[in-house]
Amino acid sequence: MSSFWGKNLKLSLFGESHANAIGIVIDGLPAGLLLDEEKIAEEMERRKPQSSLSTARKEADRPEILSGFFNGRTTGTPLSAVIYNGNTRSQDYTSLQDVPRPGHADYTGKIRYGGFQDFRGGGHFSGRLTAPLVFAGSLCKQFLSPLGIEIGAHIANIGAVKDTGFDPVTLDPEMFLSLKGELPFLDREKAAAARQTAEDAAKNGDSVGGSIECAITGLKAGLGDPFFDSAESVLSSLLFSIPAVKGVEFGAGFRMCEAYG
Repeated sequence: MSSFWGKNLKLSLFGESHANAIGIVIDGLPAGLLLDEEKIAEEMERRKPQSSLSTARKEADRPEILSGFFNGRTTGTPLSAVIYNGNTRSQDYTSLQDVPRPGHADYTGKIRYGGFQDFRGGGHFSGRLTAPLVFAGSLCKQFLSPLGIEIGAHIANIGAVKDTGFDPVTLDPEMFLSLKGELPFLDREKAAAARQTAEDAAKNGDSVGGSIECAITGLKAGLGDPFFDSAESVLSSLLFSIPAVKGVEFGAGFRMCEAYG
């Protein structure tokens, strides 16, 4: 089973949702990169459930760096980090041995690995594995920021409640600083309606989907290679590795299907 991604920067995930720990090995980081551990903690905190609107699982999510880091800086060798699991309720998933969940990897994982896969909480296929990806992303953001490249995201919609979008003409990276908290909306008035939509779904024993808009500023033109390694191709391959992601669009995206010329 391959859990490797990347060419210049290589990522390798390990662990399962209800195992002792999950983690990542990052190969390709330059030597001498000064890491701000407070900024890492901020990114990990941002990933954690901010309220009862999302998963009920509560984890500390404190990455412990095991290698590739010395005296506050990267050494240039593979950097590995582990995140220990604490809030596991494996008994809640016993039925998954025989009753796979629709839209999850329970059935396909069982068939592919002959029933030897760790099915608890989705095992290696769980969204829990996005925690070490966020850790890796926090390191990359610290590398990119001195180059003038900033990355930010907000909730584009929850159900039928849609936020205002980023304006590519007037977008200021300072705007990213305000996109924190339970429901990071650009239009704060929409946040209350989005919360109500999620709460109504929960009362009905249901859930509701949504989407995220991400923007990158300061990026120079000419990034990527033709066809298979274009910027969009590479980004999509990583974005689709997030279990819940079922669609990725760039620019006008799917709206182009209705456009002329």
